[in-house]
Amino acid sequence: MTTRFSQRADTVEIMDNLQCSGEVVDQTLRELEIINRWLGGNAVTINGIKRLLSEKTNTNNKVTIADIGCGGGDILKEIAIWGRENKLDLLMTGIDANPNIIQFAKKNTESFSEINYQALNVFSEEFLATNYDIIVATLFTHHFNNQDLAQLIKSVVKQSKIGVVINDLHRHWLAYHSIRLLTKWFSKSSMVQFDAPVSVLRSFHRSDIQSILKDAGVKNYQLKWKWAFRWQLIIPASLA
Repeated sequence: MTTRFSQRADTVEIMDNLQCSGEVVDQTLRELEIINRWLGGNAVTINGIKRLLSEKTNTNNKVTIADIGCGGGDILKEIAIWGRENKLDLLMTGIDANPNIIQFAKKNTESFSEINYQALNVFSEEFLATNYDIIVATLFTHHFNNQDLAQLIKSVVKQSKIGVVINDLHRHWLAYHSIRLLTKWFSKSSMVQFDAPVSVLRSFHRSDIQSILKDAGVKNYQLKWKWAFRWQLIIPASLA
């Protein structure tokens, strides 16, 4: 068991196919929103945004937020609700390389005028030319190998004016077996049943994140473990 979880797996998830579409994808995105709500994972991202904004002297101005690998838009929806409750002027952009997922996200968040979307690859010149106050990534970074992830982090740190929040999984045997059993019991999506456990195997130990940040040239950051088996990484732009 220890050997299996000692290093990041390179198994490809079904979701990594940027052409995947249809009801199986829609069902997967609906289920992922439910699972994240049950396990409270999205709160890790919102808490990170709060911490970054707590150091901002003027929050009366519009705050721009990009969610890379936005999926079905559920985290953007929660950020929007939180922003409205706290009377924040937010303008949010969901970024995903799969245009079919972007179409689902638009429908999922159509009642939130402060959310817009772009179908872009995060390594594309078009995305790299953009800037935001805050860039967030929730359950997205484990899709990349260490080298590509270091390059991505290096880029988004430069693109953010206030900071970056990354929320991803802790690679742990209990997390793996728990999500495998949960999705087997709950999920009607073959994609969720396959991808969810694989996501854990592709995710991180603390030492993995520290090594990737070193390669990205990021020296100052805040890395905390959160329930349930999440890493919260905050990189304030002024410290990076």
